[in-house]
Amino acid sequence: MKNLYIDFDGVILDTITPVYNLAKKLNLDVKKQSKEIGLLYSKIDWESLIEESEELSNSINSIKDLKASGKFNISILTHINSLKEAKAKIEFINSLFDDLTIIPVPKSCSKTMMTQTKDAILVDDFGGNLREWEASGGIGVKFTKEPEKCEFKNVTSLEDLLELF
Repeated sequence: MKNLYIDFDGVILDTITPVYNLAKKLNLDVKKQSKEIGLLYSKIDWESLIEESEELSNSINSIKDLKASGKFNISILTHINSLKEAKAKIEFINSLFDDLTIIPVPKSCSKTMMTQTKDAILVDDFGGNLREWEASGGIGVKFTKEPEKCEFKNVTSLEDLLELF
């Protein structure tokens, strides 16, 4: 059984688009990871944001199918900017799954610092996380809304992992 780590934002739910839209309204540059962006993330009402965010590519049912396959030991590995954000994500995942591990990672830390990466799979929408993961001996898989050519294996649905591994 392979260890499979799945990112939350941009893979399970599209929480990124509403935050970026809010940042634009406030004239904040989302490309610069500034103090203002960090402060914005920490002040967001995460319960409401998660409730209002769109599920990506039927990810919740796909995770259920991945679990049922018996091929993977699945955990959610997600960057957080505040304890409120961690709590909201944990409550959301726990409302859907009985036995899924959620690992909140402070934004200032690499996801590689929180787990054993060797031969483990990380599905993430951010190439920087995947590069760090592969440099630590893991297998990076990029999640995108549309297929794209990139340096990583690419999936548009978590179900695609059943064919890849």
